[in-house]
Amino acid sequence: MKFTEEHEWLRVEDDVVVVGITAHASEQLGDVVFVELPEPGTEVAKDDEICVIESVKAASDILAPIDGEITEVNEALVADPGKVNEDPTGDAWFFKIKPADASQMDDYMDEAAYNDFIG
Repeated sequence: MKFTEEHEWLRVEDDVVVVGITAHASEQLGDVVFVELPEPGTEVAKDDEICVIESVKAASDILAPIDGEITEVNEALVADPGKVNEDPTGDAWFFKIKPADASQMDDYMDEAAYNDFIG
């Protein structure tokens, strides 16, 4: 897994990248009450705002970590946004993206570096 400074995690599965938020981000947000996801087929550029998360504390945007096409979204989060708090690095992924340039992943932190970052 790779991690961004915006507290997203990225996991490569075959030819797509699965994206979610870290446990740290989930804890900082508090109870998540609403998730808005992008449409599959949407072309995104790195740093585009593509998801909205609302919690009892704040609203946050999830940025596209890489250029590419959204291939799938986790509709279960729309029906049950609390999953983000229950399993942020597992079943509560937000979307899958087919990278336009997989080398953009090279800029992100590994788990040890991310733990130092949030230290």
